[in-house]
Amino acid sequence: MCGRFAASRRPEDLTGLFEVEKWEPAETLEPDWNVAPTKEVYAVLERPVKDADDQRPVRQLRALKWGLVPSWAKTPEGGARMINARAETVHEKPSFRRPFVQRRCVLPADGYYEWVTGSEERQLEETGKKKRPRKQPYFVTPADGSVFAMAGLYEFWRDRTLPDDHPLAWWVTCSVITTEAETTPLAVAPAEGPATLAEIHPRMPLMLTPDRWDAWLDPSRTEVEELRGLLSPPPGGLLRAFPVGTAVSNVRNNGPELLEELAAPEVATLF
Repeated sequence: MCGRFAASRRPEDLTGLFEVEKWEPAETLEPDWNVAPTKEVYAVLERPVKDADDQRPVRQLRALKWGLVPSWAKTPEGGARMINARAETVHEKPSFRRPFVQRRCVLPADGYYEWVTGSEERQLEETGKKKRPRKQPYFVTPADGSVFAMAGLYEFWRDRTLPDDHPLAWWVTCSVITTEAETTPLAVAPAEGPATLAEIHPRMPLMLTPDRWDAWLDPSRTEVEELRGLLSPPPGGLLRAFPVGTAVSNVRNNGPELLEELAAPEVATLF
């Protein structure tokens, strides 16, 4: 799964990188090195600009809430649970199948965090003893320092308790598509740690390489099997993973120091 990531790039950098045509400075977000569900995140999407005379799709940079609320939901309370959509079933799940065809986006990140259970605690779990496991966080990021472009979906939800002209009458929320973690070697593997992403966690955010951005964002593409063809995992060897401090485990902690690479894991792990 993907439950935490870092996103520190400036909107000015993202608009150039993704060839964005429209961005509202009012939607500027602060750099965030500990993005958690329900936070606002940047999303690149293509759709007509509201109330514009020209209704052609325009590539936009928007700030959306992470945790998709289906359009048919009675309340938004379940959004925090819908932060991920599985690539294998996204086209058929009631919450995701319509956005998959009509409302796709790219969620730019520096990389994502994943936690590996410590060896002693894992052994306790296996023997049935109750103890909260200590986990070692790893940060996974493109080896060349480029953006981690996560495939995503977005959706609109109308709060019927508010009048049409209320600024909070409409929610725009999003979800990260995940896929099987690659089993090919990482581009750079830590001296003490995993050699593949699958050793950290069996799932990972689906990273779209630049050659797929245009097709994924194009709202005129609505053929399900064609879209599913864009959801294959990225080639092996593009990513690196390294241990970081356990401070990131607390969502209240934030700052670039969370991405400082450790010489060795703080928590002993089994690989």
